[in-house]
Amino acid sequence: MELRHLRYFVAVAEAGSVTVAAEQRLHTSQPSLSRQIRDLEDEVGAQLLTRRARGIELTPAGRAFLEHARSVLSQVEAATEAARRVAHPAKPCFSMGFLTGHELTWMPEALRILRDELPNIDVMISSQYSPQLAKAILKGNVDAAFLRREQGVPELAFRPLVKEPLVVVLPSDHRLAARKTISPGDLVGETFVGVSHTAPVLRAVIDDYLKRSGINITPAHETEHVVMGVSLIASTGGVGLLPAYAQNFLIRSVTSRPLKGDTPTVELVLGYKKSNESPILKLLLSRLDELVARVSKKAH
Repeated sequence: MELRHLRYFVAVAEAGSVTVAAEQRLHTSQPSLSRQIRDLEDEVGAQLLTRRARGIELTPAGRAFLEHARSVLSQVEAATEAARRVAHPAKPCFSMGFLTGHELTWMPEALRILRDELPNIDVMISSQYSPQLAKAILKGNVDAAFLRREQGVPELAFRPLVKEPLVVVLPSDHRLAARKTISPGDLVGETFVGVSHTAPVLRAVIDDYLKRSGINITPAHETEHVVMGVSLIASTGGVGLLPAYAQNFLIRSVTSRPLKGDTPTVELVLGYKKSNESPILKLLLSRLDELVARVSKKAH
């Protein structure tokens, strides 16, 4: 078993489709990727994926394997970072993490602020889910991360950045796409793509919004992050509630509409360990208002 097998498997699981993973994430051919997955299943001795007409689903064995595969890849990344820090001790090093998808918006401006004042630093970047970022900060693998306000981590401090509105993401040819805004009641009876427990903060916001709206919806599918969510919505013809930054990942067959009435929001924060004395972290925190203003200006 090789690391590439794990990377390929994780990419397919996250994309929800061998074709999407091959074309958009791994830039390889679909037959080649399918063969690599079969080789991995032979090595493991269990079927990890079930092929469906509209994508793939993880088997129970696949779900169990996925968590361990991510852990292995995370440890390899941490080992690589540790080796680089030792190999380049002369340069101060700062590690930043981003909730997957948010690096597109926040990373360029954050790097600009840091390198304007500290040109001779090494900045390492990682992109992960929010709970994983919180764990990475606790372990000291990441100095600061753009993530959700995770619960149960009293060692971390969080500074608010923005509140992102949720939007309805749906196929472009869906009957609801003809509307300018969509009411929560319009979602009843639709194939609903929910958010899994791997994104607990976002899931709680969506669940609370539906409950406040008096709506009981059982998700037909669950996504772990916005890229997978968009792929699931495209492949199943379903609808979902996702943060507005998901609009950065919409493909031609998928669109979004604002919610009617009181729009729910999910908070994006900068998280860091309270005991971290890094002067680079202190610089970033001191310029946080400027960072938010720069990103906001770019968005408009």
